[in-house]
Amino acid sequence: MLDARKSAILRKIVSEHIETGEPVGSQHVVRDQTIDVSAATVRAEMVTLERDGYLTHPHTSAGRVPTDLGYRFFVDHLGERDGLDPLRAEQVSEFFTRAHGELDSMLRDTSRFLSTLTDYAALVVGPPHETLLVRSALVTRLAPSTAMVVVVLSNGFVDKQVFEIDVSLPDDDFEAANTILRRHFAGQTLSGLSAPPPSSSTGVDAIISSCVASFNQDHTQSPEQGEVYIGGAANMANQFATVDTVRQILAILEESLVVVTLLSEVVAKGNTVSIGAENEVKSLAECSLVVSPYQVGEEVVGTIGVLGPTRMNYSQALAAVAVVSKRLGQQLAGE
Repeated sequence: MLDARKSAILRKIVSEHIETGEPVGSQHVVRDQTIDVSAATVRAEMVTLERDGYLTHPHTSAGRVPTDLGYRFFVDHLGERDGLDPLRAEQVSEFFTRAHGELDSMLRDTSRFLSTLTDYAALVVGPPHETLLVRSALVTRLAPSTAMVVVVLSNGFVDKQVFEIDVSLPDDDFEAANTILRRHFAGQTLSGLSAPPPSSSTGVDAIISSCVASFNQDHTQSPEQGEVYIGGAANMANQFATVDTVRQILAILEESLVVVTLLSEVVAKGNTVSIGAENEVKSLAECSLVVSPYQVGEEVVGTIGVLGPTRMNYSQALAAVAVVSKRLGQQLAGE
């Protein structure tokens, strides 16, 4: 625990470093009128904070920068968190007013939007396919040898698959297949669609079998892992000084399973922020991760987050992730 004066000095140093990216000296701290002590006293307290692991001292500067422990103290003592500023709040409202269409596009667009909102890389893990139920289904011929099956999911979004068919199949077989699909697919999970009992028509059965196979072949992920959508990965190039660091972070973002695991571990620990060495992946030692699960109704179905430098604007990132996760869940629930 830090006393009030050390806490105030540390918060000032962290917030100043977040804003400028530069080491913070005692003269910057004493300019804060809420810290009513001399520069000498501030320097002495900074020495103590460095000794206790909250600050570190770059060799080329007289100022200090926060350590992971310093950032952790800052995040844990943000107090009452501010919401999004009016401009960003309006952007969120406009985005979700326009958002519609297929689930895949919705989640991809959300990741891009969240990245734009925060200037960090944004991560969205979609609902596991086992959680999505089919509300209705339709199969239609696109071309003589091509057909498309479309399912409307329980959350109101749409998924579709295109497959090849026998050119000799008559249109009447598609009408009959639709009657069976609407009745049989409703209430099944998207990842576990099963074919109905054989009908009296081999053509109808062939169409239905292709519909089932096209979805089951596409949904080959573990049922516990949803699709991962990354928005704004290029933002990492503007956040870190060395090319090697950026390269390592981008390599991590390409590993979907690693991303899902990172987000899951933060949520499992009951945290919303993972800072520096708290991340399980060594390549992310200079990064912080802000996460939030989103839910449809009462059920948590996925996770969103932003990945940036430890010197991220935590207040803004926390507010953005919280608002977007809530609105995404509402959108998926059709609210």
